[in-house]
Amino acid sequence: MHYKEGHVDIALKHFLKSETIKPELGEIHFNIALALDKLGGHGDAAEHFKIAQDKSNGNSLILESKVLLVHIQ
Repeated sequence: MHYKEGHVDIALKHFLKSETIKPELGEIHFNIALALDKLGGHGDAAEHFKIAQDKSNGNSLILESKVLLVHIQ
C-alpha cells in the first residue's frame, strides 16, 4: 500500500523486514529493487533484481519486467 501511495521509503523498510523473514522469495527482492530504483539506488537495485530473477520460480511478472531487464543487462 505504501509503495502504491508513493511512500517508497516506508515501503522499502517493510520490504527489507520481509527479506529477513523470507529471503528465498524472489518477489520480495523484486519489490526491494523497485523501491531502491525509485529512490535512486540503482546499483543496489540491480543486485536485488538479479536475486529476484534467480529466485523467481518462473514468475513472468519478474522475468519479463522491463525495469529488471534494464538493470541486469
